[in-house]
Order: sequence, then C-alpha cells, then structure tokens
Amino acid sequence: MRDAGRLAAAIEVLTEIEQRHRPVRLALKAWGDSARYAGAKDRAWVSGLVLDVLRRKRSLAWRMGDDSPRAAVLAAVRFLWGWPAERVAECAAEAPHGPGALTEAERAALEQPRDLADAPDAVRGDYPDWLDGSLARAFGEARAQEGEALAQRAPVDLRVNLLKTDPERALKALASVEARPTGVLPTALRVAAPDPSARSGAVEAIPQFSKGWFEVQDLGSQLAAAAAGEVKGKQVLDLCAGGGGKTLALAGEMNNTGQIYAYDSDARRLTDTIRRGERAGVRNLQVRSPVNRDPLKGLEGKMDVVFIDAPCTGTGSWRRHPDTKWRLTPEALAKRQADQDAVLDAGATFAKPGGRLVYVTCSILPEEDEDRVEAFLQRHPEYRVRPVSADAQLAKHLTPQGYLRLTPRSSDTDGFFVAVLERPPAS
Repeated sequence: MRDAGRLAAAIEVLTEIEQRHRPVRLALKAWGDSARYAGAKDRAWVSGLVLDVLRRKRSLAWRMGDDSPRAAVLAAVRFLWGWPAERVAECAAEAPHGPGALTEAERAALEQPRDLADAPDAVRGDYPDWLDGSLARAFGEARAQEGEALAQRAPVDLRVNLLKTDPERALKALASVEARPTGVLPTALRVAAPDPSARSGAVEAIPQFSKGWFEVQDLGSQLAAAAAGEVKGKQVLDLCAGGGGKTLALAGEMNNTGQIYAYDSDARRLTDTIRRGERAGVRNLQVRSPVNRDPLKGLEGKMDVVFIDAPCTGTGSWRRHPDTKWRLTPEALAKRQADQDAVLDAGATFAKPGGRLVYVTCSILPEEDEDRVEAFLQRHPEYRVRPVSADAQLAKHLTPQGYLRLTPRSSDTDGFFVAVLERPPAS
C-alpha cells in the first residue's frame, strides 16, 4: 500500500469506531479482514496511526478546528509524525486511493494550527471534560501535563523470572530487541516504544520466552506486586487473579515457598494463569476456580497477604488502550466503585490477625483509589493504613496518607494506585 491508501484506511477505521462505537481492536480487525491486499507493514502503519489519533483526539481536533476522523488523521501525521504540510497535501490528493485533496481550511490549519496553550486543561490533556474534576483532585494544576503523559506511546516492560534465570542472562537473550534495565527493580527490563509506523519487536517469539525466562509486564504492575512486602514462606491469596500477571510476580518473590492461591470470578481468565504458571516453573500455586462449589472455603482468616487487583476503569493504562478513555462513562465508573467496595469487603474475610490487604487499581481516579480505601476503613475500623514502602525508589511516589501513586509523568510507568491495609494482631 502507498501512504495515500494508508491514510484513507486510518480514516475509515476511525469513522467505524466513532459511528458504531466499536473497540479499536475489533475495528482494526474488521478493516484487516476486508483489506486482504494489506501486508504486515501496512497493518502496523495503519494501527499505529489510529492509536496515535485516539491518544490525542481532542488536542488534534483543537489544532485543526475540526473534530472529524479525517482532520485528526491529517493532523496526526503532520504534528505527531512530523510530516511536512506539503507531503500531507500530496498524499491526501493522490488518486485513486488518497482520502481527497485538502480544503483551504485544512491546509491553513496544517500550516498554522491553533495554539494548544490557549486550550482548556481537558483538551491539552486529551481526556473527557467530565473527568476534569477527578483529575483536578488527583493532580491539581498539573492535570493537563499528567494527561499529556498518558497520551504518549508506552514502552514494552518485561519481568525477569528468577525461578528460571537471572537478569544478566535475560538481557543477553533479549539483545535482538535491545532490552535495557529500568534501574528501578533488578528484575525489570524495558524495550523502548517502537516507531508508531513500524512493527514492534516480537518478544514472545524469542525462544527463552517460551521457556518462562520473562513475562511482559508494565513496570508499574511489577512495583504494585512488590509493594505487597515480604511474601516468602507466606500464605497469599490473589483474589482477582485474572490472567495471572501479578500472581506470577508474587510467586517469583516467594521462590516456591509458602502457598499462593489464585482466584477470579471469571473462570475463563484463570486458564491463562494455569498455563503461565506451568511455563514459569511455579510449584506453590493453587488455582481456585469459581466453577467449583465454595472455591475459597477453608481460607477464611488464614491469609498473611490478600492481594486485591481490583476491577477498575483502567484509566492508568490509557497509553496502551486509548480508545477506552472515550468510551468511559459516569455510569461505568459508579459500577466499578461498587465492585471495588464488594471485593475489599470480601478480601477482609480472608486476612488473618496481623495479615494485610494490598489494594491495587490501574486507575488514576480518586473515586476508585483513596475514596474506596477511606470508605473501607469506615466499614472496617479494625484495619489501619500501613505506608506502602520506605524504599527510596518508592518514597517519592507516596501520597500524604502513605498510598503509592504511579503515573507515566511521575514514574514512567502506567498509572497505578496501591494501598496496604493491616489487620492488627490478636491481643
């Protein structure tokens, strides 16, 4: 495909997302199924452009004075990808596959765009207006900058599995994708974000991945697991295990001592946990599936650590899933808050005296973070907040209450919130 056809394809996909409210993954798949002539590089190019547009939809519209998919695509290649205005004009006008010649207004906007400095915070930060109050609570005057950081492309982070290898050997295995240490956790490696128009390196294709040497996991997610504290030899329950990313990180810290129980309300998600645990060499994992009757029976009041990776809006992962910020609604946020209250109350039944709850979200919204913890403490006054960590690497990311808040701007990770709640020992 020529660039002209690629521009037209990106506009087509974005129009499908806007008009039919389809997730970006499904819209890209539908286009790919219909465009059999498109090669792997073409698909990567179109996908990268569509995702970049979704990351910065509002600021692109502001610059153009036009919120259409066409205007956003033209603005993205001009202002994000660095195309000269003349190249944009030539590709747009190229027959028969281009999206059509530029209008006078489009050409003027590409050459002299509106200044983003004059835009409202929600436009500069590329998030919906209705979330401005929440982000002001979390970040104050810096909310637009935090939003801008959440609109960047994300790197690929990896967690070295110490049950199978060590960081030095893992780095050698990952030389082809130019992985580097993060300098934060010794087991955390990073592959830089690829050029948006190019295919990313396939980490999963490296033979050592199949051997369980490393897992793809954002550094923020790894730090959230590390914030659980000492887990070696402990009884640990991962109450919302999902696909098992944090389960495996905890298991790695446990070094096959103690016992880790993985549960999720969706039995289908646990199939990945079983498969990944076997590949990683985890031998102290028990998967408790909801297809069985009373799957958590016998664990009540016996856990040293109850890890709660709570269901949330995923606002902290907008870099990777930019379409979700435009599909999020106040109703969905309210439902998640109810889910979070319920899972926290459930988790409290499993912690033993002297044990702790570790509450985690990949959200940046106080309604899902501090507010839920404060509401839990009102319902369970026997619990108290335990500052997440005294580690110098994390201390600068602690809130005044002792919670951990990570964001792309502050920690170069996805957005995460962690609170550790301790149940006092029996007197």
